[in-house]
Amino acid sequence: MQVIKEYVQRWYESGLDPDTYICHNKQGNLVEIEEEATGKRRTVLTFCTNDVLGLTQEDAVKQAAIDAILRYGTSNSSVSTLSGRIELHRQLEQEISTFKELGHTQLFLNAWMAMQALMDAFCHLAIPVPNFQNNRETLIMTDVLNHGCIVTAIANAGTRSGKLFGHSPRVRVRAYRHCDMDDFSRKLQRYARPDDRIMVVTDSVFSMDGDIAPLPDIIDVMSHYEGSVLLVDEAHASGSIGATGHGIYEHFGLRPQQAIERGVVPLVMTTFSKFAASAGAAISSHVAELKPLLDVSPTSIGTISLPPPTTAAALESIRIVRRDPDRVKRLQENARYLRSRLEANDFLTLGETNVIPVLLPPEVNPKQYARQLLDYGVWVSPIWFIAKPRIRITANALHTREEMDCLVASMVKARDLMYKPTISA
Repeated sequence: MQVIKEYVQRWYESGLDPDTYICHNKQGNLVEIEEEATGKRRTVLTFCTNDVLGLTQEDAVKQAAIDAILRYGTSNSSVSTLSGRIELHRQLEQEISTFKELGHTQLFLNAWMAMQALMDAFCHLAIPVPNFQNNRETLIMTDVLNHGCIVTAIANAGTRSGKLFGHSPRVRVRAYRHCDMDDFSRKLQRYARPDDRIMVVTDSVFSMDGDIAPLPDIIDVMSHYEGSVLLVDEAHASGSIGATGHGIYEHFGLRPQQAIERGVVPLVMTTFSKFAASAGAAISSHVAELKPLLDVSPTSIGTISLPPPTTAAALESIRIVRRDPDRVKRLQENARYLRSRLEANDFLTLGETNVIPVLLPPEVNPKQYARQLLDYGVWVSPIWFIAKPRIRITANALHTREEMDCLVASMVKARDLMYKPTISA
């Protein structure tokens, strides 16, 4: 442990440690937080929550979670394949399948587990089956800016979870430049072998850049590889893009069936922590045989199923989104408005969604800048150790124009205080 002690000490000395806060109360976008290091409390306007549709405080969602506890208790206390499956699971799977237009859905406790389960299932199948042997290698193509859950899963794709050594055919992983379809096409052509099982993995909305994967172009390239599998991670897309929040396919005016008709197998990962006021994730497919394989993957067998209140909250949230797409419209309007106000005040923003990264002058420390904003009563996320330094802002459907104007005014004030550009003669 001595190495860890020395490392963390240097980490603190270098200012790389994040500021940590404890939330004591929430009302809309106003939250009471405590600075953990000092105990100082304050009420601030938040722009760093992923509750994009404001459903975590919706009465119907909270009541659904309460009702589920009263009926089933707080936990299922078992894995779904043994005794941990409840009726709410089936309802949620059916709701997601309808929402994503893919008929078969499997639930997981979180996105990291869902991704690892999929790699196990696709690359290594499950258990030895008499008279069956897979001899085909797997090629996985991944965008270099994909989320950490994807990166971790594909990094471990060469061996099946729970096994130190893999006995399945080799898994090869190759990255392509961010949303660069020429590079993607060249590398797929270079690395694909005639008998490969091909999987392409991409975020729909990239969590640190706020941009959208070029889905039609990806499908165009993949259509030349019959049976190739396209997995999109919809964590920041569900409820956020598309006219009614259904995600990247709707955003581009497509349906998964159109990918299928072109020889591409669509898979969608849905997560509940952003738009669905809960926690957990799901993998959806039109291939019925994938679901039982996911259900017996090590990540499913090795832990409990999605708890009743969590399941109920996600279920009710998705039903609300389907009934009331105006929430999605308000979110998208807010994102456009906030982006326009930031750009009008000479802030450099990235992307095109409600995830709004703002690049600061290199002389400005994002962590210090965010602290200054807290003094003005505004809470944003500083990013300085997991991506290029920036301020990450998330607009949500509950933000008012007055609140967004307050954010921009505070950001201008903090910038003027902290940044003094050198004027050359």
